[in-house]
Amino acid sequence: MWNLSKLPPVPAPCLPPALDKNDVRGNAGFTLRYGGAAAQAQRPRVPQTPNRDEAKYADKSATYSKGLKQKSYGIVDLDVFKAFRGALGPSDGMTLGSMDFEDANIVLGGYSQQHKAVPFYTRLDGPAGAFALPLIGADAQTFAAPAAFEIDSLDYALELIELYWASLLRDVPFSEYRINATANAAADGLTKLRTKLNGHYSGPVEASGTVTTHLLFRGGPRQIGNKIYFEGEDIGPYVSQLCVQPTQFGAQPIDQKTLIYVAGLDYLVDLQSWFDVQNGKVSAVNIAESSRRYMRNGRALATYTHLAEVAQAYFVACLVLRSLGMRANPTNPYAAYKNQKPVGTFGAPDIAATLGAVAKAALKVAWYQKWIVHLRPRPEAGAGLVHLVLTKPAGSPLPQAPVNEVVLDSAALYFSSFVHEKNHFLSQAYPEGSPTHPSYPAGHGTVAGACITVLKFFFDGDDIFPHPVMPSVDGLALEPYTGPENLTINGELHKLAHNMSFGHGIHAGINWRSDTDQSIILGEQVALRFLQDQVFSYGEKVKVTITLLNGDKFTITNQ
Repeated sequence: MWNLSKLPPVPAPCLPPALDKNDVRGNAGFTLRYGGAAAQAQRPRVPQTPNRDEAKYADKSATYSKGLKQKSYGIVDLDVFKAFRGALGPSDGMTLGSMDFEDANIVLGGYSQQHKAVPFYTRLDGPAGAFALPLIGADAQTFAAPAAFEIDSLDYALELIELYWASLLRDVPFSEYRINATANAAADGLTKLRTKLNGHYSGPVEASGTVTTHLLFRGGPRQIGNKIYFEGEDIGPYVSQLCVQPTQFGAQPIDQKTLIYVAGLDYLVDLQSWFDVQNGKVSAVNIAESSRRYMRNGRALATYTHLAEVAQAYFVACLVLRSLGMRANPTNPYAAYKNQKPVGTFGAPDIAATLGAVAKAALKVAWYQKWIVHLRPRPEAGAGLVHLVLTKPAGSPLPQAPVNEVVLDSAALYFSSFVHEKNHFLSQAYPEGSPTHPSYPAGHGTVAGACITVLKFFFDGDDIFPHPVMPSVDGLALEPYTGPENLTINGELHKLAHNMSFGHGIHAGINWRSDTDQSIILGEQVALRFLQDQVFSYGEKVKVTITLLNGDKFTITNQ
């Protein structure tokens, strides 16, 4: 029987007059909905802390403005930006804006609102979604993401340098990094900068402080505060087993080979195409290779995340875990049942539905943070400033936002500029560059954190993958992984989250490392509150324990 005693009780005046007091199920359903909403409403709004860049630079050159009418290279039309900020509301997140994103003063792409049929015209990605309310779980205003790195900080500089290195390695198989000259130069360069700049690089390192080719562009493990997050990501192949192990969706086999965009075809590496895209105009399309391959390099991950539905990888991960016969979470109530097996609760339909629902909840939180609070510009904008500072286009004022000398002196920028014929832009995997929404927190990362938390709830995170595999160098076959370490579900889930968010970020060139790290942690919090609400709807006695991203244990219960 349901146990709703932990929820706020329904005051008598709030009971619908038509509800029969003897209707046990009807009363329980009403108590669940009222109590869940009342419990979440008791959570206070939390302070939001954007960085100082929007206030610091009057021309908004360190603030997201892609898609809005641009006045000149790197500088938005300030009247348009003012109208847009008015629709969003102030960045403290405590006061609602007008929500009128159809305001005639919000001019996109240099065109008036009457010209929506202009070819290659790109509109903003759903800023109204920042105002969406939750039906289950906590409201976006009860979560917070730390302030993003400011544009003049060393952390920002190192993240941009890392992105330049990743753009140069987009087509190199991860398994070849150890013998690739550019990968070794990247690892060596990041190590030297980390040492010189007192550890500002936030990627994983060896105990000696060295960035190795094995750890290059991985998410963890790494220390945040006094906790170690993302354990298991440094073990085994770069790509998670959940991205390559074959499975099936009902009667449909899924070999996990994917379409991959053509190698060497990158975008936004000249001033005109870069400026067009900042104005929301796109004039090219991606081209895919004729052969499907396993995900084995940065471009493959970038292609997958560009084309996939946002929760697709986690649904497929669920199919893989079931195909391999991986164990259910041992604290699942069905572990003790002898006469029942899970279906509508704790079974496959429940897992699939929960993944989709929590992904939607995570996007609502991410959209509130990215649009209203942080408005962090994309890496393509930061690299555009580098190009403008170095070339000083005639007749165009320089943006007020600075470029750190650490970036200007980096080997990564030198090699990238050489490859792209003295252009200093960060090459993009997609012709439109980044999506037309702010960078931080990453939507893919927030969904990743939420969805892997759901999978931990349903599956045994300590279970070990049998017969692990890795893609061949050409990506056409799978080969046995013969390393000495065991690959666990939790480790591969952590890896999956970074594979997907870095695939859509570091490898595509459209998100910063910290966008992903902080958003995965944010998504975990979204899922915990979501699951806590959901378990009150279960008739079973639930007391499920999972291991969090930082190694702590957390119990979700209706008891």
